[in-house]
Amino acid sequence: MEMRSFGSTGEKLSIVGFGGIVVTDVSAKDASRFVAKAIDRGINYFDVAPLYGNAQQMLGPALKPYRKNVFLSCKTQERSAKGAQKEFQDSLKKLKTDYFDLYQFHSMITLDEVNTVMGPGGALEFFVKAREQGLVRYLGFTAHTEEAAIALMKAYDFTSIMFSFNWALWFKNGYGPTVLDMAVKKGMGVLAIKALAKSGPEKDKVNKWVKCSYVPEDSFKEASLGLRFTLSLKGITTALSSSHAELLWLACDIADNFKPITEEELLILKEKSKDVETIINVLKEH
Repeated sequence: MEMRSFGSTGEKLSIVGFGGIVVTDVSAKDASRFVAKAIDRGINYFDVAPLYGNAQQMLGPALKPYRKNVFLSCKTQERSAKGAQKEFQDSLKKLKTDYFDLYQFHSMITLDEVNTVMGPGGALEFFVKAREQGLVRYLGFTAHTEEAAIALMKAYDFTSIMFSFNWALWFKNGYGPTVLDMAVKKGMGVLAIKALAKSGPEKDKVNKWVKCSYVPEDSFKEASLGLRFTLSLKGITTALSSSHAELLWLACDIADNFKPITEEELLILKEKSKDVETIINVLKEH
């Protein structure tokens, strides 16, 4: 699998990342099998959060044999320094590690949240202390609104940003270009989520991908267009998989023969986006 530079850190990360929800509510045997297969497929970026049910408890033991050779990222939705420290220590214990390669504010949405984490007693105070103590190598954030992402990038020199870079959001909502341009200019590592998202939840229809808060593309042809669109954007380091192992392997299959999106394919996606109910509202709820 292709490896890309993670901003200006010198790290090289796989273009497809392992999202921790993949191991939420699976058996210990399956968790170990999924992690081993992911590493065999060339993945070295693993991402998890306390929000993902029991994913930390399942991922920790499964990842332990490979810990020194992978890049492990965790997150917190705690906005205070005290709360972040407590959740951080709990995550270290559950994930069977003594440090994180990357630690992030999770799901930043409002400017009030930005002001809280960046202000006195805010989570950033603990983040910086943890990095000084060698418990964290890099600091970053995930944001679900452009205003939060831009405000955070202006306020502090974070190593990375995790953001939804998705063809439908990009073309129909104009969501993403401004954020990506700013991140690239700052030399940040850019982690993409929701690349395989097709639409928001469909009314009166059951989503077979129960761990997804949206409807994902699950055919090779359509998923390939979506993932290749995201990975062809300038500055993208890694695209995280959707929430099911089957979709992770699909992303790996696409990545194995990755080719940049063509102008003709961009026109197809742009036209397709006109009739899609994007996930813009889903993002603001999570």
